[in-house]
Amino acid sequence: MSSTPFAGPEVQGEIKFSVLIPAHNEEKYITKCLQSIAAAAESFPDQVEVIVILNRCTDTTEVIAKSYNCMVIHDDRKNLSQIRNAGAAAARGEILVTIDADSQMTEGMLSEMDRLLSLGTYIGGGTTARYERMSLGIVVSTLMLIIPLVFKYGAISVGIFWCYKSDFEAIGGFNEELLMTEDADFALRLKKWGKRNGKKFGTITKAHMITSCRKFDQAGDWMLAKRPRLILAYLKGTDPKYADEAYYENHER
Repeated sequence: MSSTPFAGPEVQGEIKFSVLIPAHNEEKYITKCLQSIAAAAESFPDQVEVIVILNRCTDTTEVIAKSYNCMVIHDDRKNLSQIRNAGAAAARGEILVTIDADSQMTEGMLSEMDRLLSLGTYIGGGTTARYERMSLGIVVSTLMLIIPLVFKYGAISVGIFWCYKSDFEAIGGFNEELLMTEDADFALRLKKWGKRNGKKFGTITKAHMITSCRKFDQAGDWMLAKRPRLILAYLKGTDPKYADEAYYENHER
């Protein structure tokens, strides 16, 4: 069992951060994710809870999550928006943070979120991100997806989201009609909500997200260059066939 500063259900004091992690058979990745959150949470003892939303897991993801004193809930729907929203509904924290189980946050991430939100000029936002490894194929594939998404949603950062729970609820959380690109849609709506309230959508640059290359490891670094229909599916956001392939049916996604 790992010793972490995560606040379990037994902690009755104020919770500052609730970190939401959707998890579908993530035993290969979630330990690194949780270790990175634990390092970032050291400045906030007993003020950070981690909620792992288990989605049809058949591996040891739940065992690992519980060993880190995470709150565990189950949601078997094939919809990341619904899964994240279920985690948010259970959250006790003032600030909500979303991260994928195959990603990691660098040590100063939560401190930067706290600092920016305390200024009163930011509604929340996203982060800068880096892959665990890079190649020409990954760069080209990423740009082939990012460029059309920028045209549709604007230049907004995604990765790890952070905002007050009250603002998350005010915009209705993640759009449950979308099966893909729900993150870009959420960022755009949070940005618009911030503008209405005289606040900016921020991008954390003094810390960053590290994400795995498992999709590229499995399908090849040039996967989007070889499959332009997948890009169209991301832009549409409602195609269950491609959503299943990308998120819900492939245990090595």
